[in-house]
Amino acid sequence: MKTIMNKAVIALCFALLLGIAGCSRQQSDWEKTRAANTTDSYEQFIKKYPSGEFTAQAQARVKELYEERDWQKARDADTQEAYQAFLKQYPEGKWTEEARIRVENFTLAQAPSTATPAGAETANTSGNPPAGDATAPAPASPPKPPAAAPAPAPVPTPSPAKVAKSAATAGSYGIQLGAFKSSADAANKRWAHLDKAYPKLLAGLSPTVSPKKIASGTLYRLQVAGLTEKHARAICKSLKAKSQACVLIHPTHL
Repeated sequence: MKTIMNKAVIALCFALLLGIAGCSRQQSDWEKTRAANTTDSYEQFIKKYPSGEFTAQAQARVKELYEERDWQKARDADTQEAYQAFLKQYPEGKWTEEARIRVENFTLAQAPSTATPAGAETANTSGNPPAGDATAPAPASPPKPPAAAPAPAPVPTPSPAKVAKSAATAGSYGIQLGAFKSSADAANKRWAHLDKAYPKLLAGLSPTVSPKKIASGTLYRLQVAGLTEKHARAICKSLKAKSQACVLIHPTHL
């Protein structure tokens, strides 16, 4: 009886030693995998330890590395199509909000201007219908009025081009710093981050969050209005140089 018990104890101890050795080996392999930090190393670890202690962490890291790779490809292409393809593949990833910002920036930048071209509308002061208007009735011939003093010369109306220029000088341009699908809070957090990172560049600016309905929901756009064209362009130039999203907003789009 004692012999059987001794054998059982020895077997149990041996099993414990094997378990400890196995854990130690897995720990060692995990540290080596983390040091390599490549998709290949993590995938090999997962294959070797499909249900190990660190398998879930390895799987999460593989996903992050693939997203980083694809995000870099989208940034290198820097096209609306590339960012849309990235969003389709990673709808809830680390770079999802940034990709949405850039898609929205492309959309805003490509929006046609609704400003009236200079000279497109000219006041009709002749009293007659415009040329080519066949539906307008011909005016009746009135009796000749008595001679009267000549009418005062009309005050010239500034052309639309001059009006637009004056508005721009007054600060009618804006900038967009992001577009967020999650909530307005995400836009506010983005502003807090930018304001902290670039306090001198954004000093004195007051942001607004402008919602926009889209097919998949609502985008919350982080914008700053009331800027001159020169100031708005300078801010965007500085932010883009630091790889931060920024797009100029024309007065007709505010």
